[in-house]
Amino acid sequence: MFTGIVEEIGRIKEFSRLSSGAKIAVECCEILAGTKLGDSIAINGCCQTVTEIGGNYFKADVSEETLRITNFGTLKPGAKVNLERALTPASRMGGHIVQGHIDCTGKFLRFEKLSDFYNLTFEVPAEFSRYIVYKGSIAVNGVSLTIASVRENIFTVAVIPHTYQNTTMQDLKSGDIVNIETDILGRYVEKFLLVDNNSRTINEEFLRENGFV
Repeated sequence: MFTGIVEEIGRIKEFSRLSSGAKIAVECCEILAGTKLGDSIAINGCCQTVTEIGGNYFKADVSEETLRITNFGTLKPGAKVNLERALTPASRMGGHIVQGHIDCTGKFLRFEKLSDFYNLTFEVPAEFSRYIVYKGSIAVNGVSLTIASVRENIFTVAVIPHTYQNTTMQDLKSGDIVNIETDILGRYVEKFLLVDNNSRTINEEFLRENGFV
């Protein structure tokens, strides 16, 4: 589990496709302190298990499923990535509950510089728009953000200067693909509202069948 508060910007040292999946090596510094083999680190918001540690890097094995769901397939040596170590019981919960399980990728559309913050706008696949709520939380490339506006499958987040300057948000260009993790609370609410072994929603037909209307 993570918070979406980025600890460090790392750089891709190596990204090698294998017959199944890939191997990734990330150059970094601060997050290596106390890191052990088997620990979890979020790379652009995607939870990965540390399989090797060097003097200034760590490696992880990337599954085919991760390659399919995330923007990892676009990563090349030298690319910057957001890094966060897994939450500990003593950690402050500064962002929101982030699992490190990417729902989908989105597309960065545009950037707007305002007097004291930045507006960044993204597009996600239509089927994920129901999880995007005004003033709700979302993780974009592992960064915990609050949704400032939403219209169908396009949403805008307001980013403060500190977040902009200390994450890869500052490097986004129109058309870039980003990792999206929606708020897990919304998914649980949706699940609880399903009926008939979670195969039906509560709709007018269900209410009529059960004598409510």
